[in-house]
Amino acid sequence: MIIKPLHAKSSEGQEAIDGLLSRFETGDDSCTRVVTEIIEAVRTGADEALLSYVRKFDSPGLDLSSLGVSTEELRKAYDLVDQNFLATLEVAIERIEGFHQREMEDSWMQTRDDGTIVGRLVRPVDSCGLYVPGGKSGSTPLVSSVLMNGIPAAIAGVQQRVMVTPPGADGEVSPYLLVAAQEIGLTEIYKVGSAWAIAALAYGTPTIPSVDVIVGPGNQYVAEAKRQVSGLVRIDMIAGPSEVLIVTDAAADASHIAADMLAQAEHDSQALAVVVTTDETQPERIEAALASQLPKLEREKIARQALADKGRIIVVDTLEESIDLANQVAIEHLELMIEDPWSQLPFVRHAGAIFLGGYTPEAAGDYLAGPNHVLPTMGTARFASALGVETFLKKSSIISYSRTGLKGDAEHIKTLARLEGLTAHAASVSCRFPEE
Repeated sequence: MIIKPLHAKSSEGQEAIDGLLSRFETGDDSCTRVVTEIIEAVRTGADEALLSYVRKFDSPGLDLSSLGVSTEELRKAYDLVDQNFLATLEVAIERIEGFHQREMEDSWMQTRDDGTIVGRLVRPVDSCGLYVPGGKSGSTPLVSSVLMNGIPAAIAGVQQRVMVTPPGADGEVSPYLLVAAQEIGLTEIYKVGSAWAIAALAYGTPTIPSVDVIVGPGNQYVAEAKRQVSGLVRIDMIAGPSEVLIVTDAAADASHIAADMLAQAEHDSQALAVVVTTDETQPERIEAALASQLPKLEREKIARQALADKGRIIVVDTLEESIDLANQVAIEHLELMIEDPWSQLPFVRHAGAIFLGGYTPEAAGDYLAGPNHVLPTMGTARFASALGVETFLKKSSIISYSRTGLKGDAEHIKTLARLEGLTAHAASVSCRFPEE
């Protein structure tokens, strides 16, 4: 069958675990070289280079004047979507906004007895670029990506929010994407995708403005482009293939486990779907459920390949071992499909998002629960967090000394400055008290 049960204490099981821990230790030199060339071409060739890539890979007939989505295209989009979609969109926006509003940070001040004031000033960046993948040439519009990227930026207060997405061969963008964008206040939209879109957002062209922050998921070329421009701009993260690790015990329903594995596996043939269970009888039932459910999927081939290459069911002795393994792997999506998931939550240290209980599938987090679905992958949950409002904020320190305050700290400042050999630092304090 597709997945072989593994015991964590066996050599085969340990090999599987080692494979999970080293899953991010791969690279693609050819992708790196290609993306470097694309970025340089757009940086030097601007609109001319950008348009050549769009025509070659997406829409042969597109011209520069139609690179931006027009007001008329935005208006017509509403005529092409149904009321059920609009109703669902309203619920999704409400949930995502409600969650992310809690993330907004406030500026603050501290005043000391001697009159010294210190604090932090929180301000949004001026501009951001929101990358939205095409989704099978527009036939599967990734509306959730519009919402998850655009809503936190709006809450942060970013004034210029630019959306880029590849057009279809006809030069059009899905009306579902255009409506979703408008419903969250996005109207500056350009028909460009892949690495050349990231390059345009980073360096700017006469048509597309440069921005301060670039966010959004994409293929390996998008991820590599974001990596290469990081530092010139802020990026959200460098994301790899989607991942789920499902911790289960005897209480979990094998058909639900299989369904959640497939929900990850259908993303990409490189997607990672792993189960760690304390029930030795469960792997056989999961395999049977997978065999039953796979043929019903539209993306059966992709899911089957992902499970064959990356799928694992690992049997361990205790729940503590399961959580320990989950912390080592630092997975993007962690499902605790166990009898008492809340009891284990305090022991989870590393995960992009945590889903508690048998009725909390990862799909709920992708679309409607509220938390952001742009999450750290490839083990980076050890130090990284989900995209959020803070991605679009920057903080400036505030310092204000009174004469009394500086006089009180003067000797301490001069002591440290002289120790470091920076006598001008010390002098900049002494000169303010020449009589002393």
